[in-house]
Amino acid sequence: MAPAIYTLCALTAFACAFLLLRGYRRTRSRLQLWSGLCFCGMFANNLLLVLDRVVFPQYDMLTLRLVVGLIALVPLIYGLVWEED
Repeated sequence: MAPAIYTLCALTAFACAFLLLRGYRRTRSRLQLWSGLCFCGMFANNLLLVLDRVVFPQYDMLTLRLVVGLIALVPLIYGLVWEED
């Protein structure tokens, strides 16, 4: 059951990233860009979770997943703090 949930979380993050970046392409709203980039990172993080828990359970990828998760949040924090409308 857990592999299905991990995969669905990754697909949901991918769908959010796709929709946000597609919306940015149409409206040029900078917050959509930063949010879309954040969700791209979240997709990568969820993909690493699937690899860590399902494909390669003998390896511990916790540190790598945490670093990718932190990097995923950086564009959103930048967009919220430094961007002006």
